[in-house]
Amino acid sequence: MSTKRILGIDPGTGICGFGVVEFTTHKRPRMITAGIVTTPAHTPLADRLLDIYESLNEIIAETHPDEFSIEKLYFNQNITTGITVAEARGVCILTARQHDLPIYEYTPLQIKQTLTGYGRAKKKEMQEAVRVFLNMEQIVKPDDAADALAAAITHALMTRVSYR
Repeated sequence: MSTKRILGIDPGTGICGFGVVEFTTHKRPRMITAGIVTTPAHTPLADRLLDIYESLNEIIAETHPDEFSIEKLYFNQNITTGITVAEARGVCILTARQHDLPIYEYTPLQIKQTLTGYGRAKKKEMQEAVRVFLNMEQIVKPDDAADALAAAITHALMTRVSYR
């Protein structure tokens, strides 16, 4: 029986979502953990990035993922916010690389299409799709954590991880 753990990340500076899903051959996938890393708004960016780095190191040490899936950046309004999110995303990728995790990247459109079949799915639709896929009783909150789980699930489906 083959088992694979995938750490999914929804990158952000103020809120960075994370989720680990375990896929075992011939079994339903299961959520190991999910949550958010938050950093205080008026803290210097370097300190916020360090918080994300340290938190992600702890998550990796506790959950032992085999692969790393992260949402690619898409921003259409505020370039300043996009730049800081890109910096947080870089810290996440660096941390995964330091742990020798294979890194996979998916656009928001790919993640939404993979889970819902619709590239313009709303947050609630994504949360519901994650809930159904993981056979959970309630949706994962906050939506940043659900988005991170969605990134992990997308990677599993894109690489055809067997889970049944």
